[in-house]
Amino acid sequence: MFASAMAMMMAVPVVAKSPSTNGGGLSAETLVKIRSAYEPTAANKAIHNAIAGSDINVLATNADNKNNLDTHFSHRVPSKGITDQKQSGRCWLFTGLNVLRAQMMNAHDLPKLELSQSYNFFWDQLEKANLFLQGIIDTASLPEDDRKVDWLFANALNDGGQYTGVADIIMKYGVVPIEVMGETASSMNTSRMRQLLSWRLREDGLTLRRMAAEGVGKKQLENRKVEMLGEVYRMLALNLGEPPTEFTWTRRDKEGNAVDTRTYTPQEFYQTYAGNDLKGDYVMFMNDPTREYGRLYEIEFDRHMHDGYNWTYVNLPADELKKMAIASIKGNEAMYMSGDVGKFYDRERGVLDPDNYDYGSLFGTTFGMDKADRIRTHSSGSTHAMTLVAVDLDGDGTPKKWLLENSYGNKANEGHLIMTDKWFDEYLFRLVVNRKYITPEAEKILKQQPVLLPPWDPMFAPEE
Repeated sequence: MFASAMAMMMAVPVVAKSPSTNGGGLSAETLVKIRSAYEPTAANKAIHNAIAGSDINVLATNADNKNNLDTHFSHRVPSKGITDQKQSGRCWLFTGLNVLRAQMMNAHDLPKLELSQSYNFFWDQLEKANLFLQGIIDTASLPEDDRKVDWLFANALNDGGQYTGVADIIMKYGVVPIEVMGETASSMNTSRMRQLLSWRLREDGLTLRRMAAEGVGKKQLENRKVEMLGEVYRMLALNLGEPPTEFTWTRRDKEGNAVDTRTYTPQEFYQTYAGNDLKGDYVMFMNDPTREYGRLYEIEFDRHMHDGYNWTYVNLPADELKKMAIASIKGNEAMYMSGDVGKFYDRERGVLDPDNYDYGSLFGTTFGMDKADRIRTHSSGSTHAMTLVAVDLDGDGTPKKWLLENSYGNKANEGHLIMTDKWFDEYLFRLVVNRKYITPEAEKILKQQPVLLPPWDPMFAPEE
C-alpha cells in the first residue's frame, strides 16, 4: 500500500509557482539602493538606541509645546461628575448619557445624577442582534460572497456606536439611574461577551441562510429569528442583569434631603426629567472634506435598530461647525462630538494638539497628508466620542481651544481633555447640535434628499 501511494505521488507533477515577471520584486541591486538610505552615523546610532528603549511619543514630544498650558475657558456649560467606560467600547453611550444628565441636572437642580449605562447597553446589544439577523433574512437571496452579505457577517455585533443609537435606544426604552442597574464585570470589559454573542449570531445567520436556501418562507424565518433572539436575551441577562420594567427612586436636594419618592417606568423617568425629542430636536453634522460640503448624506445600515434610522448628517466645513458649537455652549447646552482621539493625544496632560508630537524630526521624514487624504487612505476616522462642554474665545470671538468631558475616569484635567482649535480642524469629525442653534443654511440642507452611502463607507466606523 505504501509503495502504491508513493507511485501515485511520483506520478503527479509538482508545479512550482513562477516568480513575478513584472519587475516589481526586490532584487539584490534594488536592496543595495534601499539600504543606502540609512547611514550608521553617530546621530542615527543615538536615535536608534533611544527608540529601542523608549516610547516613541516620549521621544517625539514637542517640549516647547508643553509650556504655559492655559486651562481657562471663557464660556463653559455647567457639568458635574466624571464617568468611566472602563475596558469597553461604549463611549458613544457614555457621551450621550453625559449630555442628557447635564440637561436633567440643570433643569431640575439635581446635586448629582448618573444614568445607568448597563441598562441602555443591554437594549442596544439586543437591538443590534435583531438588526443583524433581520439583515441576513432580507439578503438571503444574495450569494454568500455578495459584498453586503459579507459586510453583515463581518459586523455581526459590536459595542461601539454613534448618536443614532443614543437617540433610538433612549427614545424607545427610556433611562434609569445607575443605582437601579449598575455595572458588571461584563459591562466594564465587554470583549469576551461581545465575542461569544458574535459567534452565536454568525452561526444563527448561517442557519437562516440555509433555511432560506431550502425554501423556508420569510415568516418562518422571522419566527426562527425570534427564538434566536431569546438566546441572545438570556446571554445578555446573565452578563448584565435583566433590565427593570419599573423602579422606585428618591429625588434629593443639595443637602441630601428627600424631596420626592416615586415609582417610574424607565420611559416615565425619561419623560419626567428630560422629555426632549432626541431625534427631531437634534441635527448631526460631519466635517468630511472628501465629500461635497452643503449636502445631506445617509449611511446605509449605520444604525442600532432595524426600525431605527440611519446616520444622516449635514456635511459642512469645520468653521461652520464651530459657529453652532459656540452658540450651543453660550446657551448652556453640551454637545455630542467625536473625532480621531488617538492622534496627537498627550494623555499625561489631557491635551489634544497636532503640535504635541514631532514625529517628522525624530525620523527625518515628513507626514504631509491633509484631512481628506487621511480619510481616503484609512489613516484617520472617527474613533471616540466625548462631550463638548466649553470654548475659550479671544477678543474678536475666535476660538482658541475647547474642553471635552471624557469617559476615561477622573484623570488629567479632572477627567477632561483640552482640544486646541487646530486639532478641531484636523481630527474632529462629528458634532450633534440642538436644532435651535443651527444656522439657516443648515436648515435648508436638511430638506434635501440624502445621498445614500454604502455601509462600508469610511465614516461608518463606530466610536468606541
